[in-house]
Amino acid sequence: MSKILAVFGATGQQGGAVIDYVLNDAELSQTYKIRAITRDVNSKNAKQLEEKVEVVRADVLDRASLETALTGAHTAFAMTTPSFGHNALEIEYNNGKAIADVAVEKSVQYIIFSTLPPVKEFSGGKYTKITLFDAKAKIEQYIRSLHVKSAFYSPAFFMQNFQPPNFQTPQKSSDGTWVLARPMSPKTQSHYIDAVADTGKFVGAILAEPDKFEGKTLCAASARYSWEEVAAIMSAVTGKTIVYKQISLEEFKNNLPFEPEMFAERFSCEEEFGYYGPNSEKEVDWAASNARGRLTTLKEYLEAHPLQLE
Repeated sequence: MSKILAVFGATGQQGGAVIDYVLNDAELSQTYKIRAITRDVNSKNAKQLEEKVEVVRADVLDRASLETALTGAHTAFAMTTPSFGHNALEIEYNNGKAIADVAVEKSVQYIIFSTLPPVKEFSGGKYTKITLFDAKAKIEQYIRSLHVKSAFYSPAFFMQNFQPPNFQTPQKSSDGTWVLARPMSPKTQSHYIDAVADTGKFVGAILAEPDKFEGKTLCAASARYSWEEVAAIMSAVTGKTIVYKQISLEEFKNNLPFEPEMFAERFSCEEEFGYYGPNSEKEVDWAASNARGRLTTLKEYLEAHPLQLE
């Protein structure tokens, strides 16, 4: 009998990628029966999912809905939506804690949580404002304290974030060129993942061999590139002149539409300590070697999803 795999964020990039991967994998599609969990079962994406899998409504602020969604589930892929502003860390932490608590209450056997690196911890307290990372890291630590098997998927920077409209998209300058402006050296390497194409390859590895990955974190990156390499790849694929420009931290913050301090710290921390901390390269290489399937390069992603630069 197939085990029920409850997937949170089912209509989003990560949850949707997990569902697609499992459904299209000969082994995993026989091992697991998908239960797609979403806040809005009437959305277009949810209705499309209903043609393939069970779709159930649940909201982290509605404990009864979580209880219904997780009843009978063997494994849960859980994720939380970032919060911003006052008490952002505690709000997201409490949302993740609610999912974990109900999962244990309903005898879920295994939790796979989409986490992020503990930047405050590995920076020795230097960077304290990157709440979208530290909230997930705090949830991860809570899950580890529970009497339930668990593993963790920690995705790199989404290639999707380069797509407009997004402040991380190249911006057109007065001379007609396009500029990627960041407060980092052009030689600094960052880690990237095609969240839609490759999330399932990492989470699928855990689902295929849960005992092997129990307690482990997969630092999931499809590739690493310097900022000047990113600009060169974008130029080659789009046919436009895209350059990288290192700017001051203050100029970078002034250009941000929201949470300038957090994003400034996030880039500063990565340049100083690496995306995943001091052991970034080793951890990323280990995770990539365990992924189920070849990972997507930035060039391949941009060819499949052209940047709409106008």
